[in-house]
Amino acid sequence: MTTLKPLLAKNRSWALQRRQRNPHYFRQNVHSQTPHSLWIGCSDSRVPAEVLTGAHPGELFVHRNIANMVVNGDDNFMSVLQYALEYLKVSRIVLCGHYGCGGVQAAISLPDIPLGDENSPLARRITQLRAAIAPGLAETSEDDDETERLNALVEVNVLAQFRHLVAAEPVRAVWRAGAALDVFGCVYDLRSGHLKELIQQNAEDKMP
Repeated sequence: MTTLKPLLAKNRSWALQRRQRNPHYFRQNVHSQTPHSLWIGCSDSRVPAEVLTGAHPGELFVHRNIANMVVNGDDNFMSVLQYALEYLKVSRIVLCGHYGCGGVQAAISLPDIPLGDENSPLARRITQLRAAIAPGLAETSEDDDETERLNALVEVNVLAQFRHLVAAEPVRAVWRAGAALDVFGCVYDLRSGHLKELIQQNAEDKMP
């Protein structure tokens, strides 16, 4: 029978190590949070925001979904964005995709996969993703190296989602108010563990 014991044991070990290094490690975040950044990433288990950035609890406000998509009609995403900007006053948004993204791979393969015949939340989201990377699909060929093509389209997706992000009303409102807000589009390399910056914007009048 599968149990939670291994995770609980690792949790206790981690918490003990943190308290041994700093007795006040957990107390400092009990009553409030003041994250400096909103991280919008992919739900992929290989791309944990806090781990790959070396962040501690309280530093990152995180939203993750399949293929790090920015969908204005998604109340879940938009509520996270609004809360991060209006209430937590983050000064940085990092939109992060990753090479080898399964969501982008599925979008490339539509409609020739079983998902293409479904009417499900996942199928609808992957269909939206395919529309976002359509310009990149038109510029690449199935004859290209498969890995290189996928990675190129991962970058296309980050740039497409970045455009959606900087056009979102909560972001625009912050910039119109003259508040400091930097928005970054990045890609994470699974092979090296490194982040690569693709694009950055810090004011409303600098649309990419």
